[in-house]
Amino acid sequence: MSTTTKTPATPSLLERLTKGWFYLALLGIAVVSLVRIVTDTNDLDSAGTIRAAIIATCPILMAALGGLWAERAGVVNIGLEGQMILGTWGAAFFTYHYGPWIGILGAALLGLIGGLMHAVATVTFGVDHIVSGVAINLIGAGAATYLAEAVFSDYNGGGPRQLVGLDPPTNITIPGISDWSLDLADKHWFFVSDIASVVAALTTRISSLSVVVFALVALSAFLLWRTSFGLRLRSCGENPQAAETLGVNVIRYKYIAVLISGALAGIGGGFLALVSSSGYSANQTGGRGYIGLAAMIFGNWRPSGLLAGALTFGYTDSLRLRDADAVHALLLLVALGLLVLAVLRLVRKQVEGAIVMGVAGAAILAWFLFTDSVPREFTVMTPYVTTLFVLALGAQRLRMPAADGKPYRKGSAG
Repeated sequence: MSTTTKTPATPSLLERLTKGWFYLALLGIAVVSLVRIVTDTNDLDSAGTIRAAIIATCPILMAALGGLWAERAGVVNIGLEGQMILGTWGAAFFTYHYGPWIGILGAALLGLIGGLMHAVATVTFGVDHIVSGVAINLIGAGAATYLAEAVFSDYNGGGPRQLVGLDPPTNITIPGISDWSLDLADKHWFFVSDIASVVAALTTRISSLSVVVFALVALSAFLLWRTSFGLRLRSCGENPQAAETLGVNVIRYKYIAVLISGALAGIGGGFLALVSSSGYSANQTGGRGYIGLAAMIFGNWRPSGLLAGALTFGYTDSLRLRDADAVHALLLLVALGLLVLAVLRLVRKQVEGAIVMGVAGAAILAWFLFTDSVPREFTVMTPYVTTLFVLALGAQRLRMPAADGKPYRKGSAG
């Protein structure tokens, strides 16, 4: 008599992602709750703060996701900033004439045009990716400025550098859940009220475009890691010569990836024009394309990682706009995080990294203990300092696609 041994089912991508991130998120909320109570800073994770953080995160997240698509195919897209700028103009122009959702499509179209220019330069003509990206940033800024002066000056609410009064995408509120969670959040209980704040932010006046942005992250993760299309595209960023010998049209996949990259960055620009503010203004991206690129690198070229990076940058950006005391409380939060990471590094016998993080954590903790506030000049710099800080700490574990930024010629597989 024979017995059959059942092979354990392989966890799905969603199961593997949600299991680890769920527990990590709960731990993070507990730490934030503890810091909130110790510092008596309820605005640290109020529903309003989290809602503002989501709004600040979405443009960065779209830039990061655009960078992910391009670099997974082996093309470095430094031009994300310029493509976002083109997206802000496209969103304003098409929203003025046709409404917000056509405006978002217009933003994607303008960003896609920026991606097309980058693809032609890098993939077809072999221009250095960094040089081409810088050129795209300059072209995007110059083109948007010219088009705004030429077109928006004749519009109601328009001028040579702005177009205000645009209709935003609709906001979503879930009755019942929204009111219940807001009431619970206002009680300021440990952990429970912090969870309620998150629920309230996700169910009260959240932009429908924010929902689309997070859905695009999930869709990208599925397409790039769970389909044959994604496998072929990622092979172009790891070993294009080997992919070519297996019949993959490397040039085509690189073009597709860079076009999608530009479109996603354009949507990020459209979010800035329609949700983050009440309309278009010249150069309103404020370097978010570069921060998105940093979030992608911090996330180790993975969707879940870049989501965490974008949320980190978005949270710090939103916090400094609400309350200076919250930024001071953030010092304690960062110090505790660094000290925990130092202990983890020490357990893994990564002594050098543990020392660096431990010293940094101790220094920030001393800053918190011996000061009552953070200089206003520093609060303005918070998101940019965070960008440099997390990249410096995460540099040791990064692994970029093997052929990222390297020149490729059709037939080079020989």
